Amino acid sequence: MSRPADPVESYLLRVLVTLVTERNVSRTAIRLNQSQPAISIALKRLREIFDDPLLVREKGGMVPTDRALVLREHARRALGEIDAMRADAELFEPASSTQTFRIGSPDFMAASFLAGTVERFGREAPRARLMVQPLGADFDYERALAQGDLDVVIGNWPQPPQQLHLSVLLEDEVICLMSGHDRRAACGLTREQYLAARHIVPFPYSQSHRGLIDMYLASLRVSRHAAVVVPFFGLAPYLLVNTDLVFTTTRHFAEHYVRMLPLAVSPAPFDFPRMRFYQLWHERSHHSPSHRWFRDLLSHAARRVAQEVPLPTPDEKLPGFLANTDSL
Repeated sequence: MSRPADPVESYLLRVLVTLVTERNVSRTAIRLNQSQPAISIALKRLREIFDDPLLVREKGGMVPTDRALVLREHARRALGEIDAMRADAELFEPASSTQTFRIGSPDFMAASFLAGTVERFGREAPRARLMVQPLGADFDYERALAQGDLDVVIGNWPQPPQQLHLSVLLEDEVICLMSGHDRRAACGLTREQYLAARHIVPFPYSQSHRGLIDMYLASLRVSRHAAVVVPFFGLAPYLLVNTDLVFTTTRHFAEHYVRMLPLAVSPAPFDFPRMRFYQLWHERSHHSPSHRWFRDLLSHAARRVAQEVPLPTPDEKLPGFLANTDSL
């Protein structure tokens, strides 16, 4: 019996999903690590298979047809089943892998964390690709994990989503970062000074999760004055140098910038809970050998960050670190 023709392969399904999501051939080519002509050829083939334009031009760019939106959901489910079928028998070899791994994260982890990740990633998987997706208030990271647009999300929400797997990367104490010229840094802020101070506050990166600092202060029925709101955590230290602003952050983040800028670390006047950083992932990739390798790599990078933090003074607590445990 002759083999029936099957015009739809997994590659075309991945192109379809990405094209309909990105609505742009160039961005799709970048995400799939393909050339733009290759994606254009795939789009032409998809249009022939489904007898639909899939993407049509409007004033603001390309928009998907109703048929394309329906097909995308079918394709996502099909790709999920294909990935699940391959996961059990998959033998992952980092040295020869050309897989793309995607992290979603705000920039609250010091650059040394990403540097350690990239260093080991390049050494063990030189042909693989690493992409870091910034998280914003309007970015649905849970959906991105479920649909395979992200592999891991790094977060520090006080109450992470229960439907996702997680492992703790790092636990760190909360401190105040200030200008090195600020006299208050030498003796430490009092509670009254802290509440009266002008603070730098990062813009929320999730609409559904309130920050640990403001949650704790709200429990005491007090609040801080958010004088400057910034879009990126990494911008805050540079704004402290010649100002009286205060930035409440973690010790590992602060120490990274103290090495480069005239800044000072001061103990927080409130007993803020330790900031807990963890990685989140979806059930679809829980048993995948390649994703297990990747999660271990992130844990290794976090351990290095913990070791770089200098020993605290006797009256301060040492930042704790918990090893990676693939827990629910």
